[in-house]
Amino acid sequence: MKATSVDEEMTPMTLLSRLYGVRPAIRHPVRVRRNVEIPAADGVRLLATHYYPADVDRPPLVLLRSPYGRGNALDQLPKLLAERGYQVLYQSLRGTAGSGGRFDGFVIDSADADGTLSWLRDQSWFGGVLATWGASYLGFVQWELAARHIPEWKIAVIQDAPSAFAEHFMYPGGAFALGNALGWVQLVDTMFSGNFSLTRQLLATLTAGRTLRRATLTLPLEQADRALTGHRVNWFQEWIAHGPHEEYWARMDHRANVERMPPRVHLQGGWYDFFLPGMLEDHARLLATGRDVRLLVGPWGHGKGLYTREGMRDALAALDAAMTGENAPSAVRVFVTGANRWLDLPGWPPAHQPTSWYLHPGGQLSRAEPRPEASPSRYRYDPGDPTPTVGGTAVSMSSGPKDNRAIEARPDVLTFTTTPLEADVEVIGPVRVRLHARSSIPHVDYVARLCDVSPRGQSLNLCDGIIRLNQDSDIQGEARTMDIALWPVAHRFARGHRIRLQVSSGAHPRYGRNPGTGQPLATSHELRASDHEIFHDLDHPSALWLPLTPGAS
Repeated sequence: MKATSVDEEMTPMTLLSRLYGVRPAIRHPVRVRRNVEIPAADGVRLLATHYYPADVDRPPLVLLRSPYGRGNALDQLPKLLAERGYQVLYQSLRGTAGSGGRFDGFVIDSADADGTLSWLRDQSWFGGVLATWGASYLGFVQWELAARHIPEWKIAVIQDAPSAFAEHFMYPGGAFALGNALGWVQLVDTMFSGNFSLTRQLLATLTAGRTLRRATLTLPLEQADRALTGHRVNWFQEWIAHGPHEEYWARMDHRANVERMPPRVHLQGGWYDFFLPGMLEDHARLLATGRDVRLLVGPWGHGKGLYTREGMRDALAALDAAMTGENAPSAVRVFVTGANRWLDLPGWPPAHQPTSWYLHPGGQLSRAEPRPEASPSRYRYDPGDPTPTVGGTAVSMSSGPKDNRAIEARPDVLTFTTTPLEADVEVIGPVRVRLHARSSIPHVDYVARLCDVSPRGQSLNLCDGIIRLNQDSDIQGEARTMDIALWPVAHRFARGHRIRLQVSSGAHPRYGRNPGTGQPLATSHELRASDHEIFHDLDHPSALWLPLTPGAS
């Protein structure tokens, strides 16, 4: 199928090239062909924009596939790549930005990739060398692309996108990620209803936060999409109708495709990105298959790392090396928060000693073992007034480290804090918490959040985790033991600072509140409060485990 309504235009040097100091040694003039029609394997018409250097014959092609529209004023990456000597095919997935068919959330129709690859191979300007690039959804589609063998594929540049969707994003710890799910529904609805207009999207952000907060409190939850957008959203209804381990999620699980990924993969993530745990698991899987993998983790929230000097330069270096066959840095590079420095590591996680910090009465946290007899700490959780959260791994511009003192002052949040540190404590790797707890009802959540407390009292969140307990039997009077996996960290607690652990039963709206009834998530409309005891005696040693790095205090 030939392109229709095709323009050709010269473009000026991109703002990104200047801003991030990545001007090419040879700056190629760039032309753009718009509204290029590509037939999917099932005949659906897909639209794309083709950027290419005017003075290079059949250069390597970088493929970007997106549901978020293409070619707006802020979208400078394709031009940046083209002026460096690459072709870029920027395609809109089915049901988005003029492409035919129906968009289905995170379920990607395989006919899109099958048709696009067949079409590419028939183009006289395609030189048989392919790279892929993209963040978030644009990274997720790269994992689906590997469902088929692609000999032309040399490198995948993936930011903030794991191979599987449900486990860490939709149901982390078994709890539904309500705020992130509805935040994405709102984002997509704004784009679709605004016909992908950047101006309309920016105007919609003025009231988006208030509307989203109201929607997250909707009961029953099956009405939340209507409260947010005014209409039913099919994929949101599917998300809340299927639990984390149901067969439904297999359509969004591409972990089995790791064997067909290209020989080089560049993974980029952020300490405050909700996709990071899944990406780290992918990193290990890729290494096990013999891929050459570069992992870069910075002090960023979701989607923010690429548009930084460190992120852009690292990704471009990997792309250039893959196209020329040269060696590129592999291994791991991480940003150590608190120390404000980049650190090169031979692998992830680095060598470390899991070190226990025990919870004690009176909100104390220390290396000392618990006393034989110690009264438990208590709080009451009311889902009618759910414990809030700030910052962290949220689909929001407010993600990242935030002052938690207002939340810590609530009666439904326990804090356990060390004395001021006598020396720096540097931790790099996985973090976990073990709680021994008793609740008045069987259906409860437990949330653990790690914070760094400055000498002035500011409490900044570093990472958190949740576990949802749903049992049919009445366990009133019984203590339960649970392990909570928090997000990994690379952080230095400075001398004079304090280490703090928050314990609660909610983090709304990041995690949807547990109504306490055991009723189905979508239709539950009753809320039950619960009383909790956190044990920290010698027989029930609740503790925080931090990955102490060799040589650290």
